[in-house]
Amino acid sequence: MRVDLSVNIDHVATIRQARGGDYPDPTRAAVLCELAGADGITVHVREDRRHAQDRDLRLLRELCTTRLNLEMAATDDMVALALEVGPDIVTLVPERREERTTEDELDVAGHRDELKDVVEHLRAAQIPVSMFIDPEAPQVDASAEVGAQAIELHTGDYAHASEPERELVRLAGAAEHAANRGDLFIAAGHGLTVRNVGALVAAVPQVRELNIGHALVADAVFVGLQSAVLAFRQAIDAGESRR
Repeated sequence: MRVDLSVNIDHVATIRQARGGDYPDPTRAAVLCELAGADGITVHVREDRRHAQDRDLRLLRELCTTRLNLEMAATDDMVALALEVGPDIVTLVPERREERTTEDELDVAGHRDELKDVVEHLRAAQIPVSMFIDPEAPQVDASAEVGAQAIELHTGDYAHASEPERELVRLAGAAEHAANRGDLFIAAGHGLTVRNVGALVAAVPQVRELNIGHALVADAVFVGLQSAVLAFRQAIDAGESRR
């Protein structure tokens, strides 16, 4: 089964916000990514609006021809925005004001009641929900129990590990556990690059989608956005061929 590539365009917005102007435009980046073969667009609208803005999300909803994934915190304000705009899927993530980017995973098992309420509101509006979680069976089970239809396994430990093979074992175990349940769509992301994504795809065949942003946008500085998308697509495909 082909692994989809969803491109996170937040870091294009980060460059724009550094000067407070109107360029580079993350919505233009999304269109170019789709033209290059991206299967989806991911955008994280943070509570402090440090990079992507509400207007970006609304324009993306109009322009995206693939799947639009809104990453957001589980707050009333963000739920209201999601209900207004209607992304194709919402991924709930933790947020801390002092972090540079989303650094940790969501503790679903420790916050079942509040997360279940958020999931119910979104699903009532026909918006599927995913949970950005640590690759551990209890978090997988808790995600399904609160009503999530998908999970995104946090790959940051793998991306930064001195012994990545150990982390691949963790990811493979969590993905297999989720696949055996039969009720969760399995995605993965965080810290993935052209150099490490192939090994992940080869070792964790249950993953059906990868969310990649920072490395892809960084590569685009040197080779262009469409070439960066194509390079990741080729690396993912190469990983699939190694299964």
